[in-house]
This record gives sequence, structure tokens and C-alpha cells, in this order.
Amino acid sequence: MSDFDVKEKRFEQDIEEYLLKKGGYKKGNPSVFDRKLALDKETFISFIKTSQPKNWERYVKIYGTDSERQIVDRFCREVKLNGILKVLRKGFVDRGITFRAVYWKPETSINETSRKQYENNILHCTRQLHYSLMNENSIDIVLFLNGIPVVTMELKCQFTGQNTNNAINQYKFDRAGKDAIFEFKNRVLVHFAVDLSNVYMTTKLEGAKTYFLPFNQGSKGAGNVGGKGNPINENGYDTSYLWENVLCKDRLLEILHKYLHLEVVKDKKTGEIKSERMIFPRYHQLDVVTKLLEDVKINGSGKNYLIQHSAGSGKSNSIAWLAHRLSGLHDYNDEKIFQSVIIVTDRKVLDSQLQDTVYQFDHVQGVVVKVDKNSQQLKDAIE
Repeated sequence: MSDFDVKEKRFEQDIEEYLLKKGGYKKGNPSVFDRKLALDKETFISFIKTSQPKNWERYVKIYGTDSERQIVDRFCREVKLNGILKVLRKGFVDRGITFRAVYWKPETSINETSRKQYENNILHCTRQLHYSLMNENSIDIVLFLNGIPVVTMELKCQFTGQNTNNAINQYKFDRAGKDAIFEFKNRVLVHFAVDLSNVYMTTKLEGAKTYFLPFNQGSKGAGNVGGKGNPINENGYDTSYLWENVLCKDRLLEILHKYLHLEVVKDKKTGEIKSERMIFPRYHQLDVVTKLLEDVKINGSGKNYLIQHSAGSGKSNSIAWLAHRLSGLHDYNDEKIFQSVIIVTDRKVLDSQLQDTVYQFDHVQGVVVKVDKNSQQLKDAIE
């Protein structure tokens, strides 16, 4: 970071200013947040009415003046049952009427209706959100998607004697209660601890056991061999990439749609769930997939690539994300590039991980096919 005076409040203001001016967000009002439901009901209902007017009209014919309360209740029940990620991706149904909680960016620019639906999404950047029914604690910044809180940030400034360690402890010991906004799988999907030099993240708050992963670029920048941390940014904060490259509207929605997934570990004998964790891509994973997709869009198929990685870098998820994205990739003329994508691996554990990850994105018969016997099976799968 360049050498200029900064306080935590200014740090917070600068992040907000970027997201409002360049990131596709509107300024959020913390006073409208329903702490019990962990929802901005006003924005959620507004999105439903604006983006799905015909469905809303049918809904009102059924519920009348009680429609707004009913749709909020139905949404919350669906989230409790299936998790927020599935509801975001699949929508929810009441009395035979399907509603979408978000519209994803279309793969091509051909469909004007899909583009307009995407533009109906409402993103808010809300500062100092008081979230609890038990106290007046507040979170520095919360990002909302159509009234649903999906990202939190705790900010610290080294010039005030604090850093990400303080933010992490805050999450562990002050933010890990039973408040609805922190319910795993049901509301906020990722939490960031941020200071002027470093970023850490977690997707599950569980007190002292909460585990934060680094979300840094590396000392030489993304994709370059170097040490931990981030390169010095002479034109701003060393951590500016977080809100400029990750949390801006298009990229955040892309991550929620195309990357984020729930990893479930089950007992092999009983089938009971042993553990669950939400996987949010680390920065180096986002970087490699993005660079590969961009190169393929420009140069088409037929090139070879070698990806260098270290142990524990999350290669199985990177492979799955890339394969999924390539299967739907179009060039700049809106022409589909690949008809099929084949993942070849000789590791059974990795094979299982890849299948589970890709299935979450395309759980449609025939989209993901396991080939583990012979060339004829491969031929049949491709055909």
C-alpha cells in the first residue's frame, strides 16, 4: 500500500465508495434489516414484484393482502429445508408458483429477456449493520443480494494497532452466536477478515474452532511464484483486489452461481452426514480458472496448458470448476466452443470429489457421466 494516512472508518468508506460507484451496488439502509429473519424484507419483496410480475399477480390472487408475509415465510422455510445456496440456484415454490430469488447472468448476449432479468437484481452495500436480537453489535460491511445477506466483512487498520488477527478473533468470539445472519448454509455464505495488507475468509462460524483460510494473491501477484501476502499496491490498498475483482456485482454473482458448493462427507456404511462445509474459491483458484477461460475464448480449443500447484491448493475443485465452465463456454461471437468436456484422473478419491462437485452445478441426467471401464464406455458417454 502506498504511504498515506488511513483510519478504519476511512477504509470502510473507501470500500463502500468503490462498490457504489463501480461495483454495481446501491447504498444499504441498516435500519430496515429484520434481525430475527436476517432479511431485508422490503428489498426482497420489491425484487420479487419487479422481476416476476405475472407470478406475483397469481400469488396475490391466492393470498390477497397477506401475500407479502406469506412469500417471506415460504422463502425462509425453503431455506431452512434446503439451504440458501440451493434456493438461490433453483428458486422456491408455493401453491404451484415458482419464484426466483436471483437471476443469473446469461451465457450469451442473444437472449434479451435473460439480460433484463439479470438487471433486476438488487445489490446493497450496508455499513455497520446491527444484526442481533441480544445486543447492539454491528458488522462493518454486509453485502446483500435482493435483500439476502450473503457476504460480511470485518475491517481492521494497522495504523490503529489492529490487523486481521483481531478481525478473526472478533468473528470467533463475538460473531459466532445463534444470530440468524450467521446460520451456516442459511444466510451469509462467506465472511472476510480484512486489513490493509491481508485477507482471510471462512464460510462457517463455529466459535474457537472457526478456521480461516488466506485469501491473498501471493507476494508477487496472482499466478506468479512468490511468498505469502500481497504485492504492494502503489495506487491504493494492497487488498483492493477483494472488492474490485471479487465482490463487484458480476464477479460475486458468478461465484455464487458457478463456483460455490456444499461439500458433504457421509459415513460409507450408514450414509449419515459426518461433516459439511461450504467451499468458496480461494483467490488463486479464481485466478487460474478465469485466465484459462479468457484464453480459450480468444484462441478456441486445441491448446495445451500446464498448471503448477502445491499440495493442499484445492486442485480437485479447480478442475471441477474449470470443467463445468468450459462445458458452457461461448466465444465472443456467442458460439459454443466445446460439445463435451472429459476429465481424466487415475485417483479414485479425486474422481469421487470431482463428480460430487460437478453434480451440484449440473444435476441433470447425462450431463455428468462416470467413465471407469473402457474406451467403449467413453465413446457411449460422448455420444
